[in-house]
Amino acid sequence: MMGNEFVMFSLTPMMIGVLASVACALPGNFLILRRQALIGDAISHVVLPGIVVAFLLTGVVAALPMLLGAAGAAVVAVVLIEAIKRLGRIEPGAAMGVTFTTLFAGGVLLLEQSDTSSVHLDVEHALMGNLESLVWLRATDWSSLIDPWALAGLPEELPRIAVVCFAVILLTLVFWRWLKISTFDEGFAQALGLPVGMIGMGLVITAAVAAVAAFDAVGSIIVIAMFICPPAAARLMTNGLERQVLWSVLFAVISAVAGYVLAGYGPLWLGAEDAVSAAGMIATVSGAILLLACIFGPHRARVGARAEA
Repeated sequence: MMGNEFVMFSLTPMMIGVLASVACALPGNFLILRRQALIGDAISHVVLPGIVVAFLLTGVVAALPMLLGAAGAAVVAVVLIEAIKRLGRIEPGAAMGVTFTTLFAGGVLLLEQSDTSSVHLDVEHALMGNLESLVWLRATDWSSLIDPWALAGLPEELPRIAVVCFAVILLTLVFWRWLKISTFDEGFAQALGLPVGMIGMGLVITAAVAAVAAFDAVGSIIVIAMFICPPAAARLMTNGLERQVLWSVLFAVISAVAGYVLAGYGPLWLGAEDAVSAAGMIATVSGAILLLACIFGPHRARVGARAEA
């Protein structure tokens, strides 16, 4: 692909994929170490009906209504989990499983039965996103990066996920010490007077915000994969927290870039005529990286051990 075509058709989707992957991978590191990795999966299931209801009420796909809808869905999920636990007297894990799958199925049903043809919000986009359509039509070449008129035509998903990604990075840096202490020694954190419960809640909220911001552009497939695969692969590469976070960011970036390229050109290299889903290929590449880390990672024999602070 020529440079001009790359800037117009591939630069912004690739950047959105990278930013979404990094925004999900950073909180995913701490969720992995806290043995709460499936919270990312749960968030992806819960936010769908909230986002759909928010769109049906407002008629627009915007950041604030989507976030409020996701927050409302999270509250409903908590209430349902507690009700199922108490009325059915079953274990919390089973109650969460029933609630999350029911809410996700309800979101899919709402998408199928509602008129969302005017926007990129349907079952396919909810699962796979719409990365391929996020092209930069005003771009002509690399000089467009400093052209105000061209920059005004950037897909709105790019500045949205960029703001969320940088906010996640900033929050991780600001609360790094608190996150590290509460993750590795909750009792010591409580002895120091740290608000352990608030830290855990803040981590989940940060993950939820990242998931909501990434959901519209990349879909739930990438969101789930990026919460788990890059941090899990990074855990197998090192036993230090700082290095694990850096490894996870590197794996997230590689997954997004390589996945997007392979989705567009991989079938052509194999003699096929059509491309495949960018979101699905990005998730596939992240899974392949995790598989390689499981086979060749220096700490693959210590999967059950915790990283060092």
